[in-house]
Amino acid sequence: MADPQRLPTSHSPQTEEQEPSRTGREPANVRRGFLDHVRYSRGKNPETATAHDRFMALSLAVRDRLAHRWVKTARTYYEQNAKRAYYLSAEYLLGRTLGNNLINTGLYEAAEQAMREVGVDLTTLIEMEPDAGLGNGGLGRLAACFLDSLATLSYPGMGYGIRYEFGIFTQDIVDGYQVERADEWLKFGNPWEIVRPEKAVPVRFFGRVEHHQGSDGHRVARWVGGKTVIGVPFDTPIAGFGNNTVNTLRLWQARASEEFDLLLFNAGDYERSVVEKNDSEVISKVLYPNDAFQAGKELRLKQQYFFVACSIADIVRRYLKTHTDFRQFPNKVAIQLNDTHPAIAVAELMRVLVDEKRLAWDEAFHITQQTFGYTNHTLLAEAMEKWPATLFERLLPRHLEIIYEINHRFLRQVQIRYPFDEERLRRMSLVEEGAEKRIRMAHLAVVGSHSVNGVAALHTDLLRRDVLPDFAAMFPERFNNKTNGVTPRRWLAWCNPRLSKLITSRIGKGWETDLDRLRKLEEFLDDTEFRAAFREVKQQNKHDLARHVKDLRWVNLDPEAIFDVQIKRLHEYKRQLLNALHVVVLWMRARRDPSTIIHPRAFLFGAKAAPGYQMAKLIIRLINGIGEVINSDAGTTGLQVVFLPNYRVSLAERIIPAADVSEQISTAGWEASGTGNMKLMLNGALTLGTLDGANVEIREAVGDENFFLFGLTADEVIARKKAGYRPRDVYNSHQELREAMDLISTGFFSPEDKNLFKPLVDNLLEEDRYLVMADFDSYMKQQEEVARAYLDHDAWTRKCILNVARAGIFSSDRTIKQYAEEIWRVKQTPVES
Repeated sequence: MADPQRLPTSHSPQTEEQEPSRTGREPANVRRGFLDHVRYSRGKNPETATAHDRFMALSLAVRDRLAHRWVKTARTYYEQNAKRAYYLSAEYLLGRTLGNNLINTGLYEAAEQAMREVGVDLTTLIEMEPDAGLGNGGLGRLAACFLDSLATLSYPGMGYGIRYEFGIFTQDIVDGYQVERADEWLKFGNPWEIVRPEKAVPVRFFGRVEHHQGSDGHRVARWVGGKTVIGVPFDTPIAGFGNNTVNTLRLWQARASEEFDLLLFNAGDYERSVVEKNDSEVISKVLYPNDAFQAGKELRLKQQYFFVACSIADIVRRYLKTHTDFRQFPNKVAIQLNDTHPAIAVAELMRVLVDEKRLAWDEAFHITQQTFGYTNHTLLAEAMEKWPATLFERLLPRHLEIIYEINHRFLRQVQIRYPFDEERLRRMSLVEEGAEKRIRMAHLAVVGSHSVNGVAALHTDLLRRDVLPDFAAMFPERFNNKTNGVTPRRWLAWCNPRLSKLITSRIGKGWETDLDRLRKLEEFLDDTEFRAAFREVKQQNKHDLARHVKDLRWVNLDPEAIFDVQIKRLHEYKRQLLNALHVVVLWMRARRDPSTIIHPRAFLFGAKAAPGYQMAKLIIRLINGIGEVINSDAGTTGLQVVFLPNYRVSLAERIIPAADVSEQISTAGWEASGTGNMKLMLNGALTLGTLDGANVEIREAVGDENFFLFGLTADEVIARKKAGYRPRDVYNSHQELREAMDLISTGFFSPEDKNLFKPLVDNLLEEDRYLVMADFDSYMKQQEEVARAYLDHDAWTRKCILNVARAGIFSSDRTIKQYAEEIWRVKQTPVES
């Protein structure tokens, strides 16, 4: 291998004659493009280029190849006047981009060879890239998967969001506690994005509304005064797999309309001279500011309106390039609201159509309803956003008027449909009356959309029955289900190359874009050689993860152990605490009699708790406390516990291929869908779970015998609570659980503070809102079944292969096709080479 510090400085004439360095796909072309960017984009000699220079140079060389297709894609959509789908999301959890783009464009092998020729390790460059953590969890990762599928299926689509300067925080574990640090993902620049200052959008806040009669005799409203912030778009190319489509993710950054007051600066008032700049730019500074305070609430609403206003203005501008009126708007524009965060878009589009474009109200509202679709992602009441009307009145006065008008007209419809039902009017109103009048954003989204979908069959049923039953009764045609999915490109082809290669060796290529082809793997269930190869792939992945864990946490994981994985956002309803309690019970058993451990177990956790969520952060501390004790005793018990810090996309890509058991143990009726369950299933992990979210559909797909089911159903949870659930009764009747809880509450796992975990135990004993204790015995018994099943390696492998083979339905391609055909009515628009 060449010396990585001395990159070649010349190119052969033959290379120059083949293809240009910016578009060529052969290793020689990629090599030249890389070296050109080292010199001309980074301003370095090959001999002095740093590792970061090399990462940037290769990324820019790949972006060159995307740019050619990017321009063609935009031209194709324009020339064909294609209807486009616009995805509005407050989160995009993209992760790393270089490796994914190399896979999608088919350039991975060429880039690997090109880098090898110049003495650079491609894997090292890929590992250098920071995760673009512009999301909190499943919501943002789903948005990223959907963008991938839109491009892969050649649908005209575009994502809109916020270019947060700091994404989801970086998590350190210090003395067992979560410590948050700013996620400076842009610290060294982002090679993938292109800023478009010429398409900047002014966004107004505060001010007042003036009403007068227009020349046509109609009442006209003008929103005037206040402050203006500028939204500057940054575009990222989103490459389809194996085609020429490159769609766009447009993220908005907030800038001040007047960044610098020279008069104040010259007068010596340096702080006030930049106050406008600071006040404006804070809008796109950080993902989800703490809204425990009034300032935080205001900032969150500012963020939501900021990116929505920018996006609606951009969509309308694009539409008017080829149209002179708005009659065709719903036939050319489909806007999907990814949860309630962008729901203010309903009022914003109405404002634009009525106030700026002077459409009549009824016409404008018909256009608005036919344009919007709303995806609900939660059953949690606290996540169904409600904003104080006083905050709206101060920050967005015109939008409050529009919402009141929408509500007035809507409630009249309800009144006509259900006369004399005042209670129904109260429940369905967009305005929640009470000590503090609040705007129900989910209701606004439902009333302002022609489609309302849940994200798993159970979730949609509960949405209709429990969360929005009045709306489902009045508008049954609007409600539909679109079960979530994951992109097989990133979550199998990229993250698990060993398994991908094995699959392709048996069923050929094509499964990457038609995941149902994995069903052919069932033909190899009785193939001894295939089962052995499948087991070997899993074992190699486990060895890789064990090495990473040793580097990260200084724990020597046993690769022969069962890798039991729970990786997801830390929330009490996801019940990481149930998992932790079981680990303590297992350890106490093993201390008494090591033979009770059927097979060595490694319990792996990855999770971030919201900075203000103290109970969740305490659970992280408990898991780390348990791990400290159990890992010191692993040689005796065969048990290990590791909490992997800073869980993110790139870490998930390491963990998922190595997992044996997928913990999907949320309280039934609380998880909307889940997508981690799908990723783990796709990579051959077996699910231990409740009948919650998409677990229901996973179990239906793989068969009862290939799924470890435990716990109460959603209806049983409700019935148990109605009957007067007493968690202390469970505590008194279950000796092992009682001993584990006593050990925790008396400070065994927190010797520095004997009472540290007492709030966790007290909460379980007095309320146990998520029925951790009620499901504990069932969970423990299924964990024993898991261990016994694993002893029969051949039977276990068959189950794993079946899980992979039947994962086709959980491709995000299937989900996006359903959205496109059933909600958006957009057609595939291939881009010619």
